[in-house]
Amino acid sequence: MVRWEPGTLERLQLAALELFEERGYDGTTVADIAARAGLTERTFYRHYSDKREVLVSGSAELAALLARTIAAQPDGTAPLASVVAALDAAGELFDARRPFSMRRQAVVEASRDLREREFAKLEALTTTLTEALTERGVDARQAVLVANVGVSLFHVAFGRWIRDPGGREFAMFVHEALEDLQDAVPVAP
Repeated sequence: MVRWEPGTLERLQLAALELFEERGYDGTTVADIAARAGLTERTFYRHYSDKREVLVSGSAELAALLARTIAAQPDGTAPLASVVAALDAAGELFDARRPFSMRRQAVVEASRDLREREFAKLEALTTTLTEALTERGVDARQAVLVANVGVSLFHVAFGRWIRDPGGREFAMFVHEALEDLQDAVPVAP
């Protein structure tokens, strides 16, 4: 009889991360991950479609948080300000998992398959932001543009945050990236 195991997702994620670090992504199988976690392959596949997904399982949670935060912004909030507020909220998720995120990013950077999955994740975030902005009444063309800018801010901020030896909060990097953008593209009077 199968019994419920607490912390299954975390165990699978940690096992996958350790094995990817030790053997590389290509040198690790789902069976290896399940065995390291003390679970069965069947349990793995109940939670993940393949081994790429084990390190990006928080994507749905992130997308939901971004959409909720944009929806909760006060009326009249500029679209980009709404996206920045959402990225700030996401920073709390990242900051809480900083050590894991740092290790995970090194594994992602070492694997072509995982880098491709990361780009797909960024594309999905663009769609999430676009839909959330459109639902707030932002013009569809403007929503696409702002969503793409938001994902660029996210990508730049994440890259800086993950390499920051000082351990500063993710939101600080979002605002630095926004300032860099504003400096690079001054608005004509």
